[in-house]
Amino acid sequence: MTIYAVGDLQGCLKPLQQLLKKVHFEPGKDCLWSVGDIVNRGPDSLDTLRFCHQLGTSFQMVLGNHDLHLLAIAHGVRAPNQNDTLEPILKAPDRDQLLNWLQLQPLVIAKDNWLMVHAGIPPQWSRDEALTLASEIGRVLRQPEQASAFFQAMYGDQPDQWNDRLSGQIRWRLITNYFTRMRFCSASGQLELRSKLPPNEPPPGYAPWYSHPHRRARQSKIIFGHWAAMQGQPCGSNLFPMDTGCVWGGPMRLMNLDTGDCLHQRL
Repeated sequence: MTIYAVGDLQGCLKPLQQLLKKVHFEPGKDCLWSVGDIVNRGPDSLDTLRFCHQLGTSFQMVLGNHDLHLLAIAHGVRAPNQNDTLEPILKAPDRDQLLNWLQLQPLVIAKDNWLMVHAGIPPQWSRDEALTLASEIGRVLRQPEQASAFFQAMYGDQPDQWNDRLSGQIRWRLITNYFTRMRFCSASGQLELRSKLPPNEPPPGYAPWYSHPHRRARQSKIIFGHWAAMQGQPCGSNLFPMDTGCVWGGPMRLMNLDTGDCLHQRL
């Protein structure tokens, strides 16, 4: 079995299909890993969601902030933003099947020495701690009452610093912000969530999450997306940035985990 990882899809189905055709992807034999944000902003969010769902066990993904935003809208706790392209999903006859499946997806995937996450792993968390906290959110999303409370409280930038004593909805929000929204943070993991600038333009006192030399998960090979301004540029050992900004005019990136080879395809 060959595992391929792909960057943020954001409703851009055609380049994904073209990339899979180039590598002769075979469902049932190969597996596609997605860094999340499979929907929104692009032209084919509904068909992209259906395509991924129909791959069955040949597709694995982690939830991104746009995927969670879709689920929050579906739960009735958030109105669509002006630039969202989610209405076809919300009106689709198979909406419930697709959204129930999406809500079951994890925040982190681990296999051998690989970790896949949408935005990143903060410096203060080890691999095992990240997996434990991601599983905590997964359990919340599998319980209808807790899931509703989760989406009610998901939006917000505070708290911005991890503390083991955090509990309830503010704990869930911070864990989710680390995994799905983080770009810049301090060495102790304090988040800066406003800036979307490239990594070489950090706000004062902050740095890209992956650049802190003592981050505890640095021995794991981390596949991540979310940061289109990085343009997929190399950023260090054991780091595999996958968001090359397809929905913004860049290419989509597909990587063979066995070889590290990457292919690119524009919309």
